[in-house]
Amino acid sequence: MFCIGNVSPEKKKLVDVVKECIELGLAQIKPWGFLGDMGQAVNEHAMSNGYTVVQEIGGHGIGLQFHEEPWISHVSKKRTEMLLVPGMVFTIEPIVNMGTEEIFVDDNDGWTVYTTDGLPSAQWEVMVLVTNDGYEILAY
Repeated sequence: MFCIGNVSPEKKKLVDVVKECIELGLAQIKPWGFLGDMGQAVNEHAMSNGYTVVQEIGGHGIGLQFHEEPWISHVSKKRTEMLLVPGMVFTIEPIVNMGTEEIFVDDNDGWTVYTTDGLPSAQWEVMVLVTNDGYEILAY
């Protein structure tokens, strides 16, 4: 996510906080940890800045299929969700909102997602590999 042109300070802060959420989530990625540790770090940081996180849309596994399992929550709790094992590849891609986390999908294309209050949202995505001693970013 990049800001182009004259962006209000409020929208710039939203974009910056989402990137901070990614960085805090990444800090929780370690072998034999839990995906929930990452989700809680992301959600807590967003909320501490006055934002919400979309609950129904998460990251996903990377492999042979489009949007593979596991589904990655960004609002989970520590010591929950899947065990992180070396070799796992998945995305962390929270959608953080200025307003409500409530969403709906556009009936016209079945893909475009809006928040019910129409306030801005921002998203960063990172693809991460769990290694024997932490993680490696494969794509940002």
